[in-house]
Amino acid sequence: MRGDIPRLASRIPHRASRKMNFRSRTAAQHPGIQLAPLVDVLLLLLIFFLITWNAARNENELDVKVPKASAAREKSAPIGDVIVNVKADGNVVVNRRTLSGSDLTTMLQSLVKLNPDQAVVIRGDEAGAYKNIVGVLNICSEAGVTNVAFATAK
Repeated sequence: MRGDIPRLASRIPHRASRKMNFRSRTAAQHPGIQLAPLVDVLLLLLIFFLITWNAARNENELDVKVPKASAAREKSAPIGDVIVNVKADGNVVVNRRTLSGSDLTTMLQSLVKLNPDQAVVIRGDEAGAYKNIVGVLNICSEAGVTNVAFATAK
């Protein structure tokens, strides 16, 4: 047994003979572009823009043909404006919902309580009776709305 000890000692390198290597033995790899987070961000942006586009658009797609005016100015409705569409048959549509006179009064009164300067844009069909538009104007004044505008085409 004594003869095996010198052979084992010769296999173990001496501490002073080892060099300190702080670098890893594998080559450094470029991490690359992570696609999963990029796709997540792009989808979230797409969803955000679709929702804001849907909320910010006004009700121009309804089949209300407004009368033309020679002195009309281009005005996009701000987000807070209530757009009241009066169709040719006298139906009143707000936010794609047909409302009765009492429902419109209740809605406008609650909005005026929140914002006393609430603006209302009336889009009346040119083929409709003038009394329908006057009825909506009367409802606006009963509800306390003082900022009323009429939509026309240029």
